[in-house]
Amino acid sequence: MFINFIGIRFSIRVEGTKATHAMIRSYKGKHPIIPPSCYVDISAQLIGDIVLGEHASVWMNAVLRGDVHEIRVGAHSNVQDCSVLHGMKEKYGVYLGEYVTVGHSVTLHGCVIEDRCLIGMGCIILNGARIGAGSIIAAGTLIPENTVVDPGSLWMGSPGKFRRKLGPEDEETILRYAKNYLGYKDSYLQEGV
Repeated sequence: MFINFIGIRFSIRVEGTKATHAMIRSYKGKHPIIPPSCYVDISAQLIGDIVLGEHASVWMNAVLRGDVHEIRVGAHSNVQDCSVLHGMKEKYGVYLGEYVTVGHSVTLHGCVIEDRCLIGMGCIILNGARIGAGSIIAAGTLIPENTVVDPGSLWMGSPGKFRRKLGPEDEETILRYAKNYLGYKDSYLQEGV
């Protein structure tokens, strides 16, 4: 069965006539806020205190769990397949700026990702970490708790280490990834998926 919620279609499992599970759901009176310009895949789970900015997208099997702290995803940002965003109770939320790309299977736990960042596939970014604007965190990188990544930096490794300052061509790459996902978002919304 499909339900339309603020312009987003999502699925629920139905037993008889009673819905027992919704992929977008409230928790303790807080419900995800999703503008109609966003795309949220029917397999993604958004729970609790979550706000998506205009034109954001959340893709297949991603989990945004706003049960213990808030999650904010900035305008034009994307959270890709199988990524998990979760905070730490009463201490750290998850905050993504604008034009952020979160690659496949990323874990963001209680951290801040400033505007125009590219978070590569399989990264883990832990509580209290802050990724400065215009940075790239390379695929598979672990950013330990309370790490501060200066704006315009490339970090890689486990644990992550600074590799170099980024140049204009890197900034173009970051925005190209974000713009690609804006195109995918529009295509999926047109398909009515």
